[in-house]
Amino acid sequence: MSYYKILGLDKEPFSTSPDPEFFYQSQEHQAALTRLLIEIRLRRGLSVILGDVGTGKTTLSRKLFQMLKERPDTEFFMILDPTYETEEVFLDSLLRTFQLQLDKTQPTLLDMKETIKKYLFQKGIQENKTIILLIDEAQKLNQASLEVLRVLLNYETNEFKLLQLVLLAQLELLPKIREMKNLMDRISMKYIINPLDDVETKEMIEFRVRQAGYRQRHPLFNEDALSEIYQYTQGYPRRIAMLCHQALKALVMNNKTVVDRDIVRDVVAQEVI
Repeated sequence: MSYYKILGLDKEPFSTSPDPEFFYQSQEHQAALTRLLIEIRLRRGLSVILGDVGTGKTTLSRKLFQMLKERPDTEFFMILDPTYETEEVFLDSLLRTFQLQLDKTQPTLLDMKETIKKYLFQKGIQENKTIILLIDEAQKLNQASLEVLRVLLNYETNEFKLLQLVLLAQLELLPKIREMKNLMDRISMKYIINPLDDVETKEMIEFRVRQAGYRQRHPLFNEDALSEIYQYTQGYPRRIAMLCHQALKALVMNNKTVVDRDIVRDVVAQEVI
């Protein structure tokens, strides 16, 4: 039997997989999500979400996808690892992402760009659809790939951009974009996600436990444990999830009912997170 079943849970509450059902919307995440939705609705073009490793950018992207994927007027595409050595490789990946095929067996770069351009004009103008391309880990994009994206952002009508581009990245992306003034100028919205504070850390843990089906009266984590978790993780959601996961396993192994400060400290001391 899984440890979470023993504790009266239906699901694992602290998986580090980006499950939108376990996405705790802090003030920062809610602000980022709301602004993204506004930019996409207005079809403004380029939105950039920045944050350190483990601040919840990927889970935010899955939540955005969940909210928009069923809309008949929207087509949503994601690239999760944008590591491309050349412009040609990146363009080929975009064609496959958009599920486009070329008539030529050996297409040129211009052929690739024209095919994508025709697709965007057809979907955006003739079919009046919003095309969203979300790129996670966007700090991996090289200058050639960024230049391709800049060109795609040139495709527009008098009222809106044909491609809604969302870049989620670590902060190191910013200097790359700053080197390209003609791309920097195209950023419609930039938002930096910071870690949670102590109150939000507590709320995130309690939210995830509830989402996992916990219905007992006594809490799984006492106040001292919650304070200790915040001190160690400094509010980074991924670190919180990893520490809480190990703490719950230790709870079961020690045949206890509540995670306290000692359990948290033991887990940290064992360096198993």
